[in-house]
Order: sequence, then C-alpha cells, then structure tokens
Amino acid sequence: MRRYFLALLLTVVLWSSLANAQHLKTVVDQALAFAEQQSLLMARKYEHQAGVLPRSFEAGKNTISDSRWWCSGFFPGSLWYVYEHSKNSELLAFAKLYTARVEREKFTTDNHDVGFMLYCSFGNGLRLTGDTAYKAVLLKGAQSLATRFDPKVGLIRSWDHNKAIWQYPVIIDNIMNLELLLWASEQSANEQLKKMALSHADKTMEHHFRPDFSSYHVVSYHRQTGLPHKKQTHQGYADGSAWSRGQAWGLYGYTYLYRETREKRYLEQAMHIANFLINHPKMPKNYIPYWDYDAPVQADTPRDASAACIMASALTELSDFVNANIKKKYMEVVEEQIRTLASDEYTAKLGENGNFILMHSTGAFPFKSEVDVPLTYADYYYLEALSRLKKRL
Repeated sequence: MRRYFLALLLTVVLWSSLANAQHLKTVVDQALAFAEQQSLLMARKYEHQAGVLPRSFEAGKNTISDSRWWCSGFFPGSLWYVYEHSKNSELLAFAKLYTARVEREKFTTDNHDVGFMLYCSFGNGLRLTGDTAYKAVLLKGAQSLATRFDPKVGLIRSWDHNKAIWQYPVIIDNIMNLELLLWASEQSANEQLKKMALSHADKTMEHHFRPDFSSYHVVSYHRQTGLPHKKQTHQGYADGSAWSRGQAWGLYGYTYLYRETREKRYLEQAMHIANFLINHPKMPKNYIPYWDYDAPVQADTPRDASAACIMASALTELSDFVNANIKKKYMEVVEEQIRTLASDEYTAKLGENGNFILMHSTGAFPFKSEVDVPLTYADYYYLEALSRLKKRL
C-alpha cells in the first residue's frame, strides 16, 4: 500500500510539473506573439526615416538615435529574435532594413561598443540567414574593436573622454563585447583576437570584482604599469556600490565566456556572480532589481527591468552548465522574472509605451537620464531570454 501511495504521489508531482511547464510555455508564446505585433508597429513608424533607430520613450515622446549611439544594434537584433519565432516575412524585411542602418559601425574605433552594435544585429542576422555579407561586416567590426586593445594594459579601452580623470578606463559593460572577438577569432583563424578577449576577461575578473563578487563599474588603469589607479562608478549609486545592470553584464559575460572556452574559471565566476545576485538581501521577491543594489529603498525607488532581462537570459544559459539542484534554482528565478516581465505590470499595451515592449527600466539614474522608461536593450535581452527559454521548454 505504501508503495502505491508513493507511486501516486510521484505521478501527481510529475503531472503538476508538466502542467506548470506547459503554462510557462504559454506565457512565453504569448509574450513572443505580443512582441511581434508591437515590434511591427515600431518598425513601420521609422521605416521611411533614413538611419533612424529607436532608443526610448520619455515624457510622452519617443527618443531616437542614429547608428553612433551604443544601443543602435538592439532594435535590429530584437527584430531578428521575433522573426526567428514568427517567420513573418514583413519582419524579415524590417530586420534587414534596420540592420543595414548600423553597418557603418564596422569602421568604429573610437569606442568599445562595436560588439553591442554589430553582434546583436548582424550576428543574429548571420545566424538566421547565413548571409556572407553579414559575416564580412562582423569580421571588419572585430578588427576595428581590436584596435582598442593595448598590450601593456591587457584590456580593451572603453572610453576616450575624461582623460584628466582616467588614464585607461574600462567599464564592466565591456565584457559583453568580447563575444564578437571570440567569434571572429574562430571564423578567421586569428588567434590574437582570442588572446585579447581572454586577457581582458581575466584582468577584469582580477581587478573589477570585490570579495563578495560584486563589481565596480569603472576601473581605470595606469598606461605603463597596467595596474588600476581608480575604481569607481559612473552610473551607479556610489563607487563601492553594486550597480544592477553592471552586475548583470558580468553574469552574462562570464557565462558566454565559459560556453566559448570551457575554461572552468569562467564558469566559477559566473556562478559566484549569480549567487551574489540571487541571494542579495535587497533583491525583490520577483527578481526585478532596483537600479542599484546599495541604493536606499523607498516607495519610489526605480527598478531596472533591463538588468532583470540580462540576468534572465544569462541564467537560462548558465543553467545548462551546472548540476540539477543549481539548475532548478536558476530556472525558478528565471521563471519568476519572465512571468513578472510578461505581466501587465511590466509589459505595455499594444501601441502604447512608444511601441516598446517593456516598461520600467533605468538608464543612468545619477544623471536623471532615462529613469523609469522603456529601453531598447531591455526589449532585446527580454526577447533573447524568451527565445532561450522557448527552446528549453
């Protein structure tokens, strides 16, 4: 009899888990279907405005950019993700149109954001179409990005401004741009590009992270010694605080670094960062973080949906590389994030929110810039998280 009841209990648990998985699949499918409609509205809005790319929606008005803005590759990338799941021919045409608007950035050598600009747009385009012209753009872009690597320092320089303050500034965001170099190294058999990427990753791991595995935003290095002379923030609450999006960049970066290299140190780093974020005492129950983990929490303290989206996408991939118990924990967090982001609390109504999908992100709180607004990169990493989750479901 006892054996019968144990078998019955196991059956109930299995059916419950299956029903929950099916329900989450419905959430994901519905979120992607809505994204298709909203993205088409956005694409049609700027279709005939040459070079224009959406950026945000503030004070009831859309803000736009040209390809020079660091976020220029995200809307084209979003269109590719939505097309991947809808196979809508109109979306394909728009994905190609908006991707082409970013092409000139393959020559950019004055900032580190070439990876964001090109790998999110042309990279997804190449993945889904196999267009060799896209591959050529990416290889040229990788060469441009590599010009910012100084062997004496061992890192890719992020910014060229504020030279009176920073000798050689590197921001945690820059970890995201190494993926372009790793891809280009493999595609072109250029081992130097990989060495640059791993040098940057290792020195960032050494100097950007604190004992609790939180990260500084900006570390500036001496040009001659290659050692830090300043560690501070630019968009966070304080120099010693954990700026939320910066922590998510680190998690995402070391996750893909492990995927591409299978070097155990990167997996361990990603897991340490994940542990810091998931168990942070100020992490809300729905895992949509406040804009900085050390900012005073009040009723009006803004969240950063973009940080949650980056985190959800990274944790979904990271779950592939860990044991079953840790995977379960990661995916519980992801599920809570996705259910929250896909709800009316964070997902806009069709045709509202400037045609962006998500609400309530924070760009640069200390500068009162893009606070509690939609952001193009929030939508991008949300769609990437949905895409990754859909494939696993």
